[in-house]
Amino acid sequence: MTEAGAESLAEMLDERQHLLEIALCMFGSDTTADHVVQETYRRWYALDQEERAAIAVPRAWLTRTAGSICLELLADPDPGPDPGHVPGGRVTRAQPVPYPASRQAEYGPETLARHERVARGFAAACQAGDAEALREVLAADAIVVSDGGGKVRVAVRPTYGADAVARVVTALLIDQPGTEPAIGSVNGRTGLVLRRAGKAVAVVSVSVAGAEVTAVWIILNPDKLQRWH
Repeated sequence: MTEAGAESLAEMLDERQHLLEIALCMFGSDTTADHVVQETYRRWYALDQEERAAIAVPRAWLTRTAGSICLELLADPDPGPDPGHVPGGRVTRAQPVPYPASRQAEYGPETLARHERVARGFAAACQAGDAEALREVLAADAIVVSDGGGKVRVAVRPTYGADAVARVVTALLIDQPGTEPAIGSVNGRTGLVLRRAGKAVAVVSVSVAGAEVTAVWIILNPDKLQRWH
């Protein structure tokens, strides 16, 4: 995936499940499998942007890397990885994405009502799969930030500009097979929760100025989605 682009959410989830299944077949342990996947993505992000762009089929590269990590673990005399380490390097914990402020006492009723209207318009466009309506609600200098926590392969840099943000959001959130989008409370403000088979797979919150969305925050990190299941 390029830094400016995005694969579909369904493809991301399928890719992660594929890597988990590789490790589960080798070890039969959910904990070890999770470590293998996180280390696989850590090595992906350790590449520079040009190196990642030169990989024609990222899924094939990730599969080979996950297999290599499994072999490293099998060859390691240590009985298993500790929670923060696997062979080849220490797993880095991603810093949390800064959410928009959600302390409602800091906002007047009119500001809260405006945020509600704009956020619901954004969420409705995503639910309807209406890319044009989505583009219209975005500010010209809008930004989108996604947080995979090293456990889902997403762009590591923010994406800027309404057109680019619309493309990213459309690819990630609109018309996803088997995914149910629902308007819900995210950090005390109106947002969007996408679920698959009853489990949250993405949570979206927005920052608003006037009648436009200025920032979109997409949480894909499985660890941060637990409370939305």
